Amino acid sequence: MNTVKLRTTWAIVTITGLTIILLVMFLSPFAFMVFTSLKTPEQITILGAPIWPAKPATYEYNGKEIEAFTVPMNTCAGSESDTSNKSLILIKKGLKESTFADPSDPDRGEFVCTVAWRSLDRPWQFAPTWANYKEVWNTINYPRLLWNTTFYAIATTIGVLISCTLVAYGFSRFDFPGRDFLFIVLISTIFLPAFVTVIPTYTFFQKIGWVGTWLPLIVPTFFANAFDTFLLRQYFMTIPRDMDEAAMIDGASRFRVLWSVLLPQSYPALLAIVVFHIVYAWNDFFGPLIYLSTNRDAWPISVALQTFNGIYGQKPQLIQAGALMALIAPLILFVLAQRFFVRGIVITGVEK
Repeated sequence: MNTVKLRTTWAIVTITGLTIILLVMFLSPFAFMVFTSLKTPEQITILGAPIWPAKPATYEYNGKEIEAFTVPMNTCAGSESDTSNKSLILIKKGLKESTFADPSDPDRGEFVCTVAWRSLDRPWQFAPTWANYKEVWNTINYPRLLWNTTFYAIATTIGVLISCTLVAYGFSRFDFPGRDFLFIVLISTIFLPAFVTVIPTYTFFQKIGWVGTWLPLIVPTFFANAFDTFLLRQYFMTIPRDMDEAAMIDGASRFRVLWSVLLPQSYPALLAIVVFHIVYAWNDFFGPLIYLSTNRDAWPISVALQTFNGIYGQKPQLIQAGALMALIAPLILFVLAQRFFVRGIVITGVEK
């Protein structure tokens, strides 16, 4: 019995430890992004600066803000027996001797320490630089980009929901010749590389004068896509047909069955599709790049950030601030909808 308990305990400890390690590895890039976005340009260039946002510690002395250094006290006059290190303000610099003052003991006055001040470490104070976000907000016209991206995400999500719901309903509830073959053909398009269709699609939209507008990005979403159709079709098939038949006996039409019977029970799958597509549209770069490159006023945040990165490549704090601002909206959406999102994905493979 003790052996079984010991093995169980070790298994729990091992799994917990591995989970924590994986979680730290997964969140480390995000933490780096947050910390970098709050740093000053000076901190980024200083060797040995802490990873968190901070600034060199300073203290007020005689009405002035003076930089501080960590000094071994046994190198200072009158403190030869003190083996501790203290943060002292540098009054006068010297090659071998420098004059310091103790901010915690101002009555002691100034004293000399036999130490090269350039070899000393500097204490740091936590100091996030929120001005980075304000600068990015004003530089890239973030409100306009947010509106463009939100419009793109919502409009295409509506198209995906309408078209994929109707197509999935047809494949799951109607019997017609070649249904299974057509469904296989539809699913096979998932494996078709997107770049294969880029040139003919772009040429077509250019011929009809849609390049430079939102139409090439929004209109195709109203013609369904294989992945979301498959997800909804699998979910619809888990709903018993008896409910459809009961509704039709009561006089419901086919469309009324979809609207009043299937959709109310399919909100986890629908919400999963909403999260999937909004995150996709929010991060979509290639589509807006080729169709909206000539119309800067319609750029979403993904295209604008790439241009911003090229201009401010020497200012990583601004680049990370812009990336974090672009990440907030889909992150909040996923956190709020994760329970339904996971349920909608899992239940499509479960028979009721």
